[in-house]
Amino acid sequence: MVSPIPHLPLFFSMFFAIYSIAHFIIFRTWTPKLRPEAASCLISLAHGTPAVLLACQSIISDANHGFASTNTDFQNSVLEYSIAYFLMDLCHYLIFNPSDVLFIGHHLATLFVFLTCRYLVFHGAYGILILLILAEVTSFFQNVWTLASVLKAESKVAAQVFDVMSPPFYALYSVVRGLLGPLFVYKMVAFYLSGAADNVIPRWVWISWICVVVAAISVSILWISNRWIELYRERIAVIDKKQKIR
Repeated sequence: MVSPIPHLPLFFSMFFAIYSIAHFIIFRTWTPKLRPEAASCLISLAHGTPAVLLACQSIISDANHGFASTNTDFQNSVLEYSIAYFLMDLCHYLIFNPSDVLFIGHHLATLFVFLTCRYLVFHGAYGILILLILAEVTSFFQNVWTLASVLKAESKVAAQVFDVMSPPFYALYSVVRGLLGPLFVYKMVAFYLSGAADNVIPRWVWISWICVVVAAISVSILWISNRWIELYRERIAVIDKKQKIR
């Protein structure tokens, strides 16, 4: 059941190299405070969109995919690709942002799901990879938005990019994380509750997966709700300022 080629060390080395190049070469002129954040965004960019494309291809190429189907070698490789990224980014947070308990907890929980699917039960990658697609389809926009956010105080261009990107990015994120994600999780829960996967995926495993996913979606909804509120307040403040000038 184990993939004949150990991809995880190779993928981790790749993300480590990208992070190091970003930190010490690409963003070397940035301030020590911003450089690690930018390096983290770069490895996230290297993971997000490729992971979506790879996950889609691995699902399409498996004619027998389902919530309880056996993981294919291709699907296991995609899981390893994501495991390597989250391990590298976890190292980043532990070194540069050890107080960010929310992100560290998120990465640990995500790693638990991927690792148990890949190395413990060898089944269920279909559902996990669909969730990965939903989680990472907004990755490119989120990373560009994040970089613009951290630079907006120092760069007018970054501030303009942030202002222009925020509404459409928030809208896309809201649809994916607030609508499509919960709908898919509902289908996933209904399948597992039927007992159809009990002979290949122990109940404690899929229950823990669901708990992690529901918690992640809840935090995502809370995060995007706060962003909408913040955007609304900023726009109201701008309108009030213009009215006072008149």
